[in-house]
Formats: sequence, structure tokens, C-alpha cells
Amino acid sequence: MNLRFVVIFDDSAEMAEVRNRLEPDHLRYLEAHHTEIPMAGGLRNEHGGSYVGGLWVFEVANRARAVELIESDPYFIACPRTYRLRSEEHTSELQS
Repeated sequence: MNLRFVVIFDDSAEMAEVRNRLEPDHLRYLEAHHTEIPMAGGLRNEHGGSYVGGLWVFEVANRARAVELIESDPYFIACPRTYRLRSEEHTSELQS
């Protein structure tokens, strides 16, 4: 059974150049791991603003696998970002 984790990355000042240079490699990496990282995206303080970080949702066997995926990403290899990795506990279905 897979577990769900969420990671929030915080970009440093150096990440803008890394994003420009490595975006194609980063996107290929996410596509290659889409079964374990089904949702990912950059974060901004406001629509149209500069990126300030990122968010990924994992469906993985364990926390160690999530860390492995984070630290093998081309962005992370080029410029290690601080991140917060949290587990998600499903407790109930939302009702509309």
C-alpha cells in the first residue's frame, strides 16, 4: 500500500537561474516519476509573480522513497532547496 506525502520547497535566490537552465530536465524527471509524483507545481506569492518554491504530492511506499525522489531531482542536485516533507492522513470523505 502506498502512502501519501506532501513536500513544500522553498526557493533560494539562486533558484531562478537553476529553473531557467534545468526546467526541461526537471519536467522530464517529473514525467518519468508521475506514478509516484502525480501532482507537482511551482508556487508563487501571487498569480504571475516570481516562483518562490514548489509543491509535490507523493504516492510512495515510504518516507525514504519520497526523500530519494526529492534529492534526485535535477533542481535539487544543482541547488539543494530547503523543504518540508509531511505525511497526509486520510480521515474522511469531503461532502458536497
